[in-house]
Amino acid sequence: MNPQDPNTPVHRFLHWEKTQPEAVFFTEPRPDGSVVDFTWRQVGDQARRMAAHLRSLGLPPGSSIGIVGKNSAHWVMADLAIWMAGHVSVPIYVTIHAENARYILEHCDMRLLFVGKLDGKTDSWNEIRRIVPAELPLVGLPMSPGPLPMHWDTLVESREPLQEVHLPGPGDLATIIYTSGTTGVPKGVMHSFGAMWMYSKLSGEYCSISPRDRMLSYLPLAHAAERAFVETHAICQGLHLYFNDCLETFAADLRRARPTLFISMPRLWTKFYQGVCAKLPLRKQKLLFALPVVSGRAKKKILELLGLDAVRIAFTGSAPLPAEIIAWYRRLGLELRDVYGMTENFCHSHLTQPGRVRLGYCGQPAPGVDVRIGEGGEILMKGATLMLGYYRQPELTAQSMTPDGYFKTGDRGEEDELRRLKITGRVKEIFKTSKGKYVAPAPIENRFAHPKVEAVCVTGPAHPQPFALLLLSADARGQLKDSAAREALLAELDELRNMVNDGLEDHEKLDYVVAVDEAWSVDNGFLTPSFKIRRSVIEDRYLARAQGWAAAGRRVIVEGG
Repeated sequence: MNPQDPNTPVHRFLHWEKTQPEAVFFTEPRPDGSVVDFTWRQVGDQARRMAAHLRSLGLPPGSSIGIVGKNSAHWVMADLAIWMAGHVSVPIYVTIHAENARYILEHCDMRLLFVGKLDGKTDSWNEIRRIVPAELPLVGLPMSPGPLPMHWDTLVESREPLQEVHLPGPGDLATIIYTSGTTGVPKGVMHSFGAMWMYSKLSGEYCSISPRDRMLSYLPLAHAAERAFVETHAICQGLHLYFNDCLETFAADLRRARPTLFISMPRLWTKFYQGVCAKLPLRKQKLLFALPVVSGRAKKKILELLGLDAVRIAFTGSAPLPAEIIAWYRRLGLELRDVYGMTENFCHSHLTQPGRVRLGYCGQPAPGVDVRIGEGGEILMKGATLMLGYYRQPELTAQSMTPDGYFKTGDRGEEDELRRLKITGRVKEIFKTSKGKYVAPAPIENRFAHPKVEAVCVTGPAHPQPFALLLLSADARGQLKDSAAREALLAELDELRNMVNDGLEDHEKLDYVVAVDEAWSVDNGFLTPSFKIRRSVIEDRYLARAQGWAAAGRRVIVEGG
């Protein structure tokens, strides 16, 4: 075998295992407050031992083996062990609904399931475990819920490390990533080892990633974004990967890691901003930043407190950020660069180049990506990271491709003179009002970029005018409980509605906005694991009340009062 062959993540892992065996690969905090380091040699030893166990089971080559659990060092070790044994890894979201979990287990003919870091409170394990077939072997990773019939530590202690690990070809199937899905059942997106390596090669060269870099793993590893940007880069580029233990320790874990590369969603960038402003109001920040001697130290201190002082590249994606928040980070010296990608292209489609940030746009085609705008404004793309297809759904795979090999993203968009892309909605999300006019909700939703609005759903099919459902931030929901603060907030939301309506066509103008009472979350099904709204679920919950809201004649409505 040739461990320097760069064609797959397995080969790249073997390269780093050989060339920097005593370098720390993983740093992991534990619930008891301890912190554990794993070197490349230690990771390789454990993964090889588990691969030996998997080989001993006599499973057919390329069997589907699942991983369910929150991010941990052993989640990645399990992934490596599956590949080293010649099988296919199938990650499962920890907050997945039981029926979707049942579908995945059956659809991919899963032969074994690694059960990782779960507590049954902030995840769906108590529901998932009830639908797991009795004959499906379960292997508990460290920090897994007990009792489980087999445990990682016991199994690796009983095996010698597998020396002749399986060396996959670039075209071999590496993983099936089931989409979280805003509608319908999950789709199994098949990715090859070559696609994963090409992602890391192309974006790694673009970002000049090296073993000197550090990352924090905290977004779900079952999602393509974390799997690509964090896990794949860590394995292929040989960098130091830190883990987050839980929400309560996130700030401390981030400061420990001091990542040089960091990717997040608008919700977290907003929470960082709000947290700093709560302790140091914008008025005081303005005064500090105006003092030449103090300004630099103050900005550096803010970034240090956030754990972002070493970040050299910061990405944001999935939705627009308010202009004021982007400007705030820029004043601190951190330029947030928008990215765009999907599970089907392993999150490698568009990224913003340095100095070319344009509000509302998610950058230019990434290296190795060919893009065109098709009929109806649909974004079409192809490149080396494109999926092999949808697992056991050849008809759906064929429908998702153009005759000349471009993937139909289902997103609508437009390009500017520099080929920067603006997402203008989903092809199938357009709805018709009772006046017979069509409304595309996404462009209107994107106008609600505001620190006090965490999520928005514009809807109103068969109603005279569209309206917007708003999930307010926790601070804003608190304002609703104080009479004076409530009136000020309602006025602010009314002004926001007016600003959104300004420039819209008459048939697009929002009749009213509703501050919803129930928090939308992944747990209750209103959001996908990547924090996108599940439009069908939200509409099922609220549309029946729309006629009464419209009859009330108010521009801003607070659900439940």
